[in-house]
Amino acid sequence: MALFKKNEQNAEFSVLPEHIGIIMDGNGRWAKKRGLPRTAGHKAGAEVFKKISKECARLEIKEVTFYAFSTENWKRPKEEVKAIMTLFHDYLIEAKNDMEASGNIIVKFIGERRGIAPELLKLMDDAERETSKRNGTLINVAVNYGGRQEIVAAVNRLFSLGKTEITEDDISRNIYTSPECDLIIRPSGEERLSNFLLWQAAYSEFWYSDVLWPDFSEKDLHNALSDFEKRNRRFGG
Repeated sequence: MALFKKNEQNAEFSVLPEHIGIIMDGNGRWAKKRGLPRTAGHKAGAEVFKKISKECARLEIKEVTFYAFSTENWKRPKEEVKAIMTLFHDYLIEAKNDMEASGNIIVKFIGERRGIAPELLKLMDDAERETSKRNGTLINVAVNYGGRQEIVAAVNRLFSLGKTEITEDDISRNIYTSPECDLIIRPSGEERLSNFLLWQAAYSEFWYSDVLWPDFSEKDLHNALSDFEKRNRRFGG
């Protein structure tokens, strides 16, 4: 059971999830409501990602996985995809200059790396390397990620190691994140997984909100965590 009691220093919650998955949804609709280009929504959403990452670290959440760019997102208009990749690039440049100010956060990028520009891959590798020796909250950023792709990659990795019979434990040890996700948060009013953390979500609790991601605040995160505290988790029992 992936729960732990909070210490007295962070006593807002008696119980917290160890691993949270967050689907950052609603950037485009947020921009449209304001008569702005979709890219403005993605930029606003990136600022919220930084804010929520820091709050999760303050609360000492063990692991948080943010759904940033799916394998299906390549089907979006080329200009929008280019703008998102530019945003990733700019964020990583800023993060490189602001790595100490980010606290004790560990950064990891998960997903398929083929198709991502070499310059962006280098920045991703640099961020992972420069935060690897920290021991705080692990922030997984899912880029070019799909839950099905993740499972297929794990199986192919096992085949390459000579496995001829694969168990659930084998897959759990070879996916990108820890094998259980306790809580999945999806703002924007949609109520579906969208190919996110399919293996990890077997016994996840779900929390939905009509708030669009660029408007998502620390208070919304706290509301989700407060609701999680009240859930009776039986894990099929």
